[in-house]
Amino acid sequence: MHHNVRYNCRVIFLNKKILLIRPKMLLANYGNNREFRWFSPWSRPRYVEEYFLPRMIQDLTGQTTVPFGDGVLSTKDTCLGSEICAELWNPRSPHVDMGLDGIEIFTNSSASYHELRKADHRVNLIKSATTKSGGIYLFANQKGCDGDRLYYDGCAMIAINGDIVARGAQFSLEDVEVVTATLDLEDVRSYRGERLTKHHKPYTRIKTDFSLSDCDDRCLPTHQPVEWIFHTPEEEISLGPACWLWDYLRRSGQAGFLLPLSGGVDSSSTACIVYSMCVQICQAIKDGNSQVLEDVQRVVNDSSYRPEDPRELCGHLFTTCYMASENSSEDTRNRAKDLAAQIGSNHLNINIDMAVKGMLGIFSMVTGKWPQFCANGGSARENLALQNVQARIRMILAYLFAQLCLWAQGKPGGLLVLGSANVDESLTGYFTKYDCSSADINPIGGVSKMDLKCFLQYCVKSFQLTALIGILDAPPTAELEPLTDGKVVQTDEADMGMTYSELSVIGRLRKISKCGPYSMFCKLIHSWKETFSPSQVATKVKHFFRMYSINRHKMTTVTPSYHAENYSPDDNRFDLRPFLYNTQWAWQFRCIDNEVSSSTEQCDFGLYNTSFLILKLYTCRYIYIYIYIYIYIYIYIYIYIYIYSTGQKFGNIALFNVFERSFFCSSILHLFDQNNYYNYK
Repeated sequence: MHHNVRYNCRVIFLNKKILLIRPKMLLANYGNNREFRWFSPWSRPRYVEEYFLPRMIQDLTGQTTVPFGDGVLSTKDTCLGSEICAELWNPRSPHVDMGLDGIEIFTNSSASYHELRKADHRVNLIKSATTKSGGIYLFANQKGCDGDRLYYDGCAMIAINGDIVARGAQFSLEDVEVVTATLDLEDVRSYRGERLTKHHKPYTRIKTDFSLSDCDDRCLPTHQPVEWIFHTPEEEISLGPACWLWDYLRRSGQAGFLLPLSGGVDSSSTACIVYSMCVQICQAIKDGNSQVLEDVQRVVNDSSYRPEDPRELCGHLFTTCYMASENSSEDTRNRAKDLAAQIGSNHLNINIDMAVKGMLGIFSMVTGKWPQFCANGGSARENLALQNVQARIRMILAYLFAQLCLWAQGKPGGLLVLGSANVDESLTGYFTKYDCSSADINPIGGVSKMDLKCFLQYCVKSFQLTALIGILDAPPTAELEPLTDGKVVQTDEADMGMTYSELSVIGRLRKISKCGPYSMFCKLIHSWKETFSPSQVATKVKHFFRMYSINRHKMTTVTPSYHAENYSPDDNRFDLRPFLYNTQWAWQFRCIDNEVSSSTEQCDFGLYNTSFLILKLYTCRYIYIYIYIYIYIYIYIYIYIYIYSTGQKFGNIALFNVFERSFFCSSILHLFDQNNYYNYK
């Protein structure tokens, strides 16, 4: 607190003395960040005033007041400035003005959370910061799980004049990592000497009796630029959520994880992330990380245990269970069993039919009615209720086994229940409230189905988990409705009314592009023009927003999930939306209908304007000959009508106009490129 205002500050100290308290000037109020809720920004650039220290700090430092504000440190050999986290990402970053005022070293203490492909952006920002006016940039980032949905992926780095010369690991189980580099300040001065600028408004310099270099440093070799090899999105899904799970497990005091493994893509992805966690733990112990070994021994309650193989460790930390019903197929049972065997989890087979019949028996006893599936003559309401009963019983059994599984084995502790609902299911509400999607934590809740499929393909190659091949080839299904001849009839995409590929596109437009129904329709008629007509696009957009608005309430109780992408629908902090919508979307849908009607009228082939007709057919590049035939037939009919109605004396004029239009039509077909409005074939 300073003058009754709360600031987010960085304290810079040297040898038990506080040199400067630097308040943050540009606060982050986007994504998962809500800094304005807690802090105010410092609004006086390049201004420093006195701050009176609390008495307990005075006793430690021997200081009464210290500088407070937007200042820089001037040592005997250079000048250092500070940025704090989001100030690097802002269009008016302080490093620009500091560089113009001669500050040579920029430091940034950051809390930048992980998102897929975000490391590329970080590196480019830091390269850009030191390319424009030269300088050295030291970037330090938080690491690990923050006790919430976010994972901080480190990625510390040092840059000079647009080049990265040292970097830390992006994903690591180390609590602390130190990155060092030897650099020559004269390289910065030489770089800036070629970029002369006018005098700039100066910063307040805090003089410090200290030097970062000495006379012997000239003999030290300097670090050279390094190539930054970025992780692929599949590698990031494998590493980031795995580190997050381990941090959560070791800090929660529990003894492992339990996962309902259905044999589908989603639950298999969660299982593979747990296996990846075990791989990283074993590698860290092999590399000599004593803290990780100590944590493992505490979790498994064995002070002599030392894991050597990820599959062995997986058997200690991970329990999977296949919860079969009369609607489950042998195919999914076998897929779950094969994957569990390959990763080494403690696998259980559970049949839930008795519990389902018991629940329905209670209902029948009270109402005198027994609901039926649609396949057995029941209504849609009965069908949905019967599916939900199965799903919710699985959640109850998952928590029962998580609490008592280790007790039955004579071991202490309990298990954390893992969920496996993906982004697309959360968006459309294609899950039962309080079913197996309800768990303690969910490592894949911020990832789309399409990205998860790519991740499983990566696991096949990297971890040799060949059981995933059959899982990838199988159609996604909830298996909550009766089988036909032992085969699955119900599929997820048929139930949702759209494919996961389409949902992936829609999800990005909704969150990243901030599209509502009408604006989404306007974008999709272009990107989907080769596949769907405007009316089909309108139908899909309307269907999505109806489903989204009807089921939005489910997101308020969804399991906390790892934040992985900026298209996440997380209701807690990232995607703050109402949970009660007008599901009719009357005005938006009416605007869409008007656009569809307008486009339909424009492509009416009975229009009298030949040139307009051609403009609506110009995308049919592969059937030119048919277009030409149609055009000339249309033209000669036009000649006949024109001559007949106006008389012979106008015949020459009519023929001239017709051949002129014919030449225009032939030319215009070749002039238009493929970036067209619709593809009428």
